[in-house]
Amino acid sequence: MPTPRSSICLFAVAAVFAACGEREQPSAVRAGAASLAKLRETDPDASRLLGGRLEEFRRRLKAARGRPVVVNQWASWCGPCRYEFPFLQRQALKLRGRVAFLGVDSNDSATDARKFLARYPTPYPHIEDPKATIARTFGGGRAWPTTAFYDARGRVAFVHQGAYASEARLAEDIRRYARRG
Repeated sequence: MPTPRSSICLFAVAAVFAACGEREQPSAVRAGAASLAKLRETDPDASRLLGGRLEEFRRRLKAARGRPVVVNQWASWCGPCRYEFPFLQRQALKLRGRVAFLGVDSNDSATDARKFLARYPTPYPHIEDPKATIARTFGGGRAWPTTAFYDARGRVAFVHQGAYASEARLAEDIRRYARRG
């Protein structure tokens, strides 16, 4: 017969697994092939998972010099990452041309990441980071998600660990950290 303490522990473990499950954010931008094709008219690498790892990441940051960059470390298995993903999608669309966005898919299966990006496309590319090597260059790799804000000169201005509770808070950090300097 289970004791009250073991029942509480079992309930707590079940709650953790439920929080990391396949709950979908109702406001996530889901798109079919038509809207993904439209995103790729502007950027052929939109919503693509790119190889090249650290070298590709550095190349993308250098190419964005002169514009602020928001870098989001995420993984398809991460519940908090899925929660905040719609905020990043919408901010990237809203700020297109003024602020660059780049995703870093860390400690994830490339197959799962591609499936996720096909379901929730973004107007920006993502780079494979299987061992969180890239994430560690900007203060990530310890918590998922992690968002780094680079100023227009290519310097890390701020790192936010954990999911954004709202799109308004993400937008405020973009204004405060990425768009200054």
